[in-house]
Amino acid sequence: MNGAIRKIHAGSADKLQRVLGAFDENLNVIMREFGVSVRVDGVTAVVSGAEEKVVQAASVIENLMYLAENGETVDAGKTAYCVELAKEGKADDIRKLSSGVVAVTARGKPVKCKTVGQKRYADAVASEQVVLCVGPAGTGKTYLAVCFAVQALKRKQADKIILTRPAVEAGEKLGFLPGDLQTKVDPYLRPLYDALQEMLGLETYAKYMERGSIEIAPLAYMRGRTLSNSFIILDEAQNATREQMKMFLTRLGDGSKMVITGDVTQTDLPDGKKSGLSDAVNVLKDVEGIGIIQLNDKDVVRNPLVMKIVRAYEADDRRRKSLEQDKTDK
Repeated sequence: MNGAIRKIHAGSADKLQRVLGAFDENLNVIMREFGVSVRVDGVTAVVSGAEEKVVQAASVIENLMYLAENGETVDAGKTAYCVELAKEGKADDIRKLSSGVVAVTARGKPVKCKTVGQKRYADAVASEQVVLCVGPAGTGKTYLAVCFAVQALKRKQADKIILTRPAVEAGEKLGFLPGDLQTKVDPYLRPLYDALQEMLGLETYAKYMERGSIEIAPLAYMRGRTLSNSFIILDEAQNATREQMKMFLTRLGDGSKMVITGDVTQTDLPDGKKSGLSDAVNVLKDVEGIGIIQLNDKDVVRNPLVMKIVRAYEADDRRRKSLEQDKTDK
């Protein structure tokens, strides 16, 4: 079978170079993943190889050119993500990432959505009063939630940020740990502290904490309260029971927004206890005003190896379930 050839005109050498990457880093990702050959003829990229792979590779290059035209940085990570989308015939989806800054850090660095899933997450938080975001490690669930909260506080859309998390990881009761309440919950909420300090800077963060604009408390301390005019984050929600989740959700007061994040594959609850997060996703899926976002391995934005680790565990989980099913059937 004859190979196919596709030409993509960049329009300028500068744009083409940004798409190819330093030392052709991005180009090498494309050629390796699709098994195609790409040569540069002036300001044109010429792709050759098996027809289906050429079409996919060309769609990646065209969409990366679109991002470059719109001022986006095109790196190996973004290229690899676009390749994953192209394999599903969804390369055009990456164009959704060319607009919108979620927040700006204390050092002036803009925070943008890096995946289509993250963009859906941001859109849901903007439009819904309660958002449940479920996904594996490294998908930015917690960090983005804090970014949304800080923006709401700065824009006076909320009077305070409330951060909470089930304190079950260490298998200890908070009362047996030394220190005051904040000292006791510090180990459980460290990822939230880190994100807040990056967004606000240490000095501003300390001022907000001192005047009570940021409140941090374990989930158990939410009982009996009505949380109004606040941006509320429940992190690691997979470790909340059904009863705790119901209690938390019913704390919602006027003018407040809730973001609930977690990974249902990393539950630390005792055996036999169902995660309140997975239960809530099923119970609330048709409730108006509640957004449910499911992120997956393609939304992992940490080291690319994390995506492979997540996939390996997912494959192992499927294998284990299949073996258990076979034993049941026998």
